[in-house]
Amino acid sequence: MRVLFTGASSFTGFWFVRELACAGHEVVATFRRGPDEYADEPRRTRCARLVEYCRPVHGCTFGDDLFVNLVRDAGPWDLFCHHAADVTNYKSPDFDVHAAVANNTRNLDAVLDALRSAGCRRVLLTGSVFEPHEGAGSQDLPAFSPYGLSKGLTAEIFRYHTAIRDMRLGKFVIPNPFGPYEEPRFTMYLVRHWREGKTPVVNTPAYVRDNIPVSLLAKAYVRFAQSLGDGPGFQKTNPSGYVESQGAFAQRFAAEMASRLGIPCPLDLRRQTEFTEPRVRLNTDLLDAAELGWDESLAWDELADYYRGLPK
Repeated sequence: MRVLFTGASSFTGFWFVRELACAGHEVVATFRRGPDEYADEPRRTRCARLVEYCRPVHGCTFGDDLFVNLVRDAGPWDLFCHHAADVTNYKSPDFDVHAAVANNTRNLDAVLDALRSAGCRRVLLTGSVFEPHEGAGSQDLPAFSPYGLSKGLTAEIFRYHTAIRDMRLGKFVIPNPFGPYEEPRFTMYLVRHWREGKTPVVNTPAYVRDNIPVSLLAKAYVRFAQSLGDGPGFQKTNPSGYVESQGAFAQRFAAEMASRLGIPCPLDLRRQTEFTEPRVRLNTDLLDAAELGWDESLAWDELADYYRGLPK
């Protein structure tokens, strides 16, 4: 397929583009900034590596005139993957839902019309298990946060506008990915403390979540992209990884890293008394690793190698 991809500089976006290219697809990826203009080092590293897997178009934002012209003039396209999303201050309760939805769907009518004129009838949108009514879990599946709400509203807008154009919309719902080239979040926090000879504290061990190796997630993404039908309609998948408490996942992660990094990986699992988020939230579609050609042990090896190569 010839694929147009937004959001490639993100952690999961990098892996999705890489896996698409490794599967033999031609990827054109748009970037809002130049490769050296991003503030954070992980994103700059991902952008530098992505030139191996795609044709980058820099200074191009979803929905702007340059983007619409690219869609119209650089076709034909077999698939449009809209992975980009407004994530500014995404953890904040003051996250601007209205501005995020506007950015995520900017000039959508013109974009979809340009796609149709360029021969494209298939759109793949990335969703999140933290949207309202996604996945499975507790408390009637509310939106986790204003950011989660913005993702859910974005998906509904895409579903409406693709349907009235007789286009196929696929929705790929992401749980909690981890792996090489990630942002400094939970697993990076654990490894950083272990490498410094410290014991990391896990304050929320009772939450039940769905953590998935990003390399497995990327293979599931490509399989889903290749499965999208040509006719109008809607398809969705909710790929699942390690479904367990955050305490159990931390222990799993510690055991895998200790054996590979050759250092002690202790944990301080605190007794959780506050539950400001839903206690259980997870995806529901089990993956067949063998069918996808994914090797679990090799994935842990690659992750340990990545951490080993990072500066202390």
